[in-house]
Amino acid sequence: MPDDIFKALADPTRRKILDELTERNGQTLFEICARLTTKHGLGSSRQAISQHLAVLEAAGLVRTRREGRYKFHDLTTAPLERIVTRWLKPDAPENTP
Repeated sequence: MPDDIFKALADPTRRKILDELTERNGQTLFEICARLTTKHGLGSSRQAISQHLAVLEAAGLVRTRREGRYKFHDLTTAPLERIVTRWLKPDAPENTP
């Protein structure tokens, strides 16, 4: 189990980013920044949010895709499902030796 998933989830701003992507997947950096500012009162810079997104992407929780000049961010739940399977469903086939 990679520690980077837990590191990514430890930060409240990154959890809010994941919440926003859960509510509406496929957002650009600009859209994420706007939603964080209007809904959560976060005044983080675009660069700071971009760095948070990079941590989430490195942990496998966010995937990016380009369409023309736009870069969209999508939530990826597979790492979270592995955590749930590991501790909440220890008898699942992929966890048996």
